[in-house]
Amino acid sequence: MNFATVTTFTYGILSIVGGIIGYKQAGSKISLISGAISGILLILAGILQLQGQSYAFVLAGVITLILVIFFAFRLQKTRKFMPAGLMTVLGVITLIVIASQFF
Repeated sequence: MNFATVTTFTYGILSIVGGIIGYKQAGSKISLISGAISGILLILAGILQLQGQSYAFVLAGVITLILVIFFAFRLQKTRKFMPAGLMTVLGVITLIVIASQFF
């Protein structure tokens, strides 16, 4: 298992956990749904990476890029590091790791 796969799994799990926390703290069903969907897609991309599917890196990169853009806008709007800033930073790191493995 390479580092890009581990990073993809980790960011996927964090997305799911973040959605659950958003739901519990703010009652946000959209946080729960979007966190679960994006997390499951990232975990699926990680599984596909383990199977040697090269398109899985692209899938993980696209999902992560969408999340980074979303959280960057959220950070700009709220000016609160948690959770938007943390997810933006972790997403950028994930993108760098995925890109270094893919290219």
